[in-house]
Amino acid sequence: MTNDKAVVVFSGGQDSTTCLFWALKNFSEVETITFDYGQRHKLEIECATSIATDLGVKQTILDMSLLNQLAPNALTRHDVDIAHEEGQLPNTFVDGRNLLFLSFAAIVAKQAGARHLITGVCETDFSGYPDCRDVFVKSLNVTLNLSMDYDFVIHTPLMWLNKAETWHMSDQLDAFNYIRERTLTCYNGVIGDGCGECPACKLRKAGLDQYLATSIQGGA
Repeated sequence: MTNDKAVVVFSGGQDSTTCLFWALKNFSEVETITFDYGQRHKLEIECATSIATDLGVKQTILDMSLLNQLAPNALTRHDVDIAHEEGQLPNTFVDGRNLLFLSFAAIVAKQAGARHLITGVCETDFSGYPDCRDVFVKSLNVTLNLSMDYDFVIHTPLMWLNKAETWHMSDQLDAFNYIRERTLTCYNGVIGDGCGECPACKLRKAGLDQYLATSIQGGA
């Protein structure tokens, strides 16, 4: 563990909660930042707040409703069905989301005296989202450092992990059951194992099943 301070971009989902546990293990002081951008379910923010409170971690919630005005999509509009046509970005992709989230997180981090930013983006399961790629994160890290004259380090603990490996990490962090039961990944707002029907739940379940099949958790 280092004596440095870190800020975790935190939604209360599986990936960001895994990153939060990772940060708590690796940094002496950890804060979270959660964004309210008009997502389908306010339960996402409530879930993030509940976890942050339970773990004794400070949470900052920023109003990013402007993002919904600029880039309406299936994640923010109840009247838009979730879809993914071959050869196109999924309509759950929000233009500029990670760019804005990490930029605002950097501002908050600098004000708090923190250098380390942690995000749960993952290229292995990036689902066609260009702002989940490693090259984007590295580029933005340089841009943030130049724009604020500050030595930020963006950490992406899950970048090269698939969902099964992410579950394995949560187990190594002694957080497997907590993350399985308390996090919200489901596009339909069902905490824990979710609805089982939306793309996010299917991806989460596939990874969970793969991990359980080869782990002590699965009786191996």
